[in-house]
Order: sequence, then C-alpha cells, then structure tokens
Amino acid sequence: MFKKFFLTNSSGILCSRIAGFVRDLLSASILGSGVYSDIFFVAFKFPNLFRRIFAEGAFSQSFMPAFIHSRHKASFSLSVLGIFSALLLVLCALVHSNALFFTKLLAFGFSAHTITLAQDIVALNFWYLLLVFLSTFFSTLLQYKNSFFVSAYHTILLNMGMIAGLLLGKDRTSLEVVYYLSYGVLWGGVAQVCAHFYPLYALGFFKLFYLGFKHGFKRAKSPTQGTLKGELARFFKQFFPSVLGNSASQLSAFLDTFLASFLSAGSISYLYYANRIFQLPLALFAIAISTALFPTIAKALKNRQHAQAQAHMQTAFNFLTFMLLASSLGGIVLSEPIVALLFEHGHFGAQDTLQSAAVFEMYLLGLLPFGLSKIFALWLYAQGQQLRAAKITLVSLVFGALASLVCMHYLQARGLALASSLTGYMLCALNIRAFGFKRFLGMIALKQGIWLVGLLALEALVLALFLWCLQGWTLFYHFT
Repeated sequence: MFKKFFLTNSSGILCSRIAGFVRDLLSASILGSGVYSDIFFVAFKFPNLFRRIFAEGAFSQSFMPAFIHSRHKASFSLSVLGIFSALLLVLCALVHSNALFFTKLLAFGFSAHTITLAQDIVALNFWYLLLVFLSTFFSTLLQYKNSFFVSAYHTILLNMGMIAGLLLGKDRTSLEVVYYLSYGVLWGGVAQVCAHFYPLYALGFFKLFYLGFKHGFKRAKSPTQGTLKGELARFFKQFFPSVLGNSASQLSAFLDTFLASFLSAGSISYLYYANRIFQLPLALFAIAISTALFPTIAKALKNRQHAQAQAHMQTAFNFLTFMLLASSLGGIVLSEPIVALLFEHGHFGAQDTLQSAAVFEMYLLGLLPFGLSKIFALWLYAQGQQLRAAKITLVSLVFGALASLVCMHYLQARGLALASSLTGYMLCALNIRAFGFKRFLGMIALKQGIWLVGLLALEALVLALFLWCLQGWTLFYHFT
C-alpha cells in the first residue's frame, strides 16, 4: 500500500512538473528574462508559495488528524472550509483595493514605474489563494478515503491554464502577455477545484457538507472530545506551527525573490528558472515519499511500534540519500545543457543560460539536506510536536536571511542560491538533533554506508561515460 501511494504521488508530481517545464519553456521563449517576466514572477510568487506550502503537507498534517478524531465531522469540516474561505476572501479583497502598497512590500527594490506596472498583476494573481485552498481542502478529504489520484494530478490543470494564457497572448505586447498569463493562473485554479467535484460526490462528501450546513455550528458535546469549538481550537493550534514547519525551502525561495529585486534586471528570473529545476527532484523523491510515509509513521508511533517506524525511516533515508546525491551530482555536471535544453529559446539567450545554470548549481548544493529534513521532520509531526518543528524552521530561516545578505553582496543571484543551500544544512542538522543522534547514527551503519558508496561510485561511472559520449557526439556533429 505504501509503495502504491508513493508511486501515485510521484507519478502525479512528475507529470505536473513536465507540464510546468513546458509552461516555463514557453514563458522563457515569449517573455525571456527581464522586467516583464520579473513582474509576473513577483506577482505569482506569494500565491505559488501558498500553493506549495498547502499542497506539500502543511494543511493535511494538521487537518487530517483533527478530522479523524472529530466527533462532529460534518460541522467541523464545513466550519474549517467557511473560516478559511472567509479569511482569504477578505485578504484578496484587501490586496485588490490596496494593490500599490502590497506590490511595494513584495518587490521593494523595483523602480516606481515598474511597481506601477506590476500592481494590477499582483492584485489579479492574489485571487488564486482562495482557489488553491479549496483544491487542497478537497484533496485532503479525498486522502482520508485513500483516494490519491486527483490530489496527485490536479496541479497539471494549473500548468495547462497558464500554457493556454501564454499561447493566446504570444503575439501581443509583453505586458499583455503577463495579463493573459495571470488570467491563465485563475482559469487553472478554477479547473483544479472543479476536478474534485465528482470524486467528492462519489465518496459521499456532498452529503457530509449538507449535514454540516444543516446542523451548523451546534454545540454538541462528547465525553472525550468536547465541543466543536474545542475541536477547532485544537486544529488551529496545530495548523499554524505546521505551516511554518513545512515551509523552509519555500520561504527561503520567497526571501531570495525579495532580495533579488535589489539586484540587476533578470536576477529574479534566473532564480525562478533555476529553482524550478531544483524543485523537481525535491518534489519527485522527498515530498512524494514523505507524503506516503507520514500515515505509516504516525500509526506506528501511536501504537508504540518504534522499531517498525525506524525501519521505515531507514528505508526512506537510504533511498533519498542515493537519489538526491545522484541528482545533485548529475545536475551540477550537466547544469548548462539542462538549462539550455529547457529554456534557451526565443528571448532567453545563451547569457541567460549561463547565469541560470550558475544559480542552479548553488541550489543543488542544498538538495540533499532539504530532502532529508523532510523525513526527519515527519518524526516530530507524527508525535504532535508541530511547535518544535516550527521553531527549528524559524531558526534556520533567520540563519538563511543573514547568509543571504552576506552572500548576495559577493555573488549576486548565485549568492542567494548558496545561502538557500546553507539554510538547508542548518535545517537538516536541527531536525536530526530533534530526531536523536543515536537513532541517526544507527541509520548510517557500516553496511548501509558501504552499499551507498558503491551505488554512488556506479552512478559517477555511468555519468562520466555519458559525458564522454556526449562530448564525442558534439565534436562529431561540429566537424560534420
């Protein structure tokens, strides 16, 4: 069952990222890397940050346990839906009516003219926050019934909406393309929400919503769980630390974008394109396996089966260490060909490839620690220690902010990516400390270490052979 859930999540992430790379290829070709692409990436950064945090476990890791233990499931689920929807509607309306102020907050380093151009784009993209919450909420309910397909694949619809917007606006001015792309975000968000309706209906959740609406915010009491108000209070007490604890890499990338607005034009775009490639192995392996592993670890620890839980952690640790190290090695060696293959078209030139590849290499230095921190943090979440996980994330982010201010002074955009990787190492070290050094040392026993080194040596040999063949083909192609 664990393998099935992992493969479903991993395949959905892979398909979504392929669609995302097609979207980015079109974006690079049509917009290139300059003022207008920077405007869109800044406008989309906060909604996309919200999507990544929610979709990668922050909401489900707090809502699902509360929903399972709730004695008023209908009223509880509808209450959470209503509270979040109302708050997000107010926030979006506030941003829409004060777009200039919020644009200055998101891109303080932009010129006054650029901020004026960006304000309407920022306001438009903010409405996606409500849509991404609805799709995440519905996905979590489906996961409660062990239905993972829609939650794994629905993000493809966002990319399809954005691709449609780019294609419709490709013959227009750059500013008009940005508007079409922003409307594509909203079209994709609406499609994501609608994709959940049929499975929700088939699994009986529409009836649950009806019962919640019918009974409303009743004050029913139970001997063990208390009132609905108490259930909601316990949920929100776990939710906010969970959001912070799950958002280290996303908040680090968000900070990079803010600081890059003070650098030369195109820096935000270089960071965006490099981070898009970096997120693929992180999501494909670390996020997919942590999503599939979390229920198993939580149930094992609840039943005091610590040896079984640690065995699952061992398997995940070995798999992630090999896959992420191999991805880092291959990505650093092939950074320029990868970026050129994906993005070097139209307005995205050879110089843009070199800059993005250099940033990508710096991001890859932190791939392994960011990935491993995902599974070590699960141990805390499974034991209900969301607050401790949040404190660990906060410390690492403060460290990352200081590192960014230092590194960007010397290395520009590359320095911001390097600081992000240093944040990953701090985060991983603190999570391992919370997990327990004795447990961790037990996971890197001599036998596993020899096996891992052997596989990495084999991977390096295969990569070297591939590079030799690639060089030979390039020379042959050049002289013929």
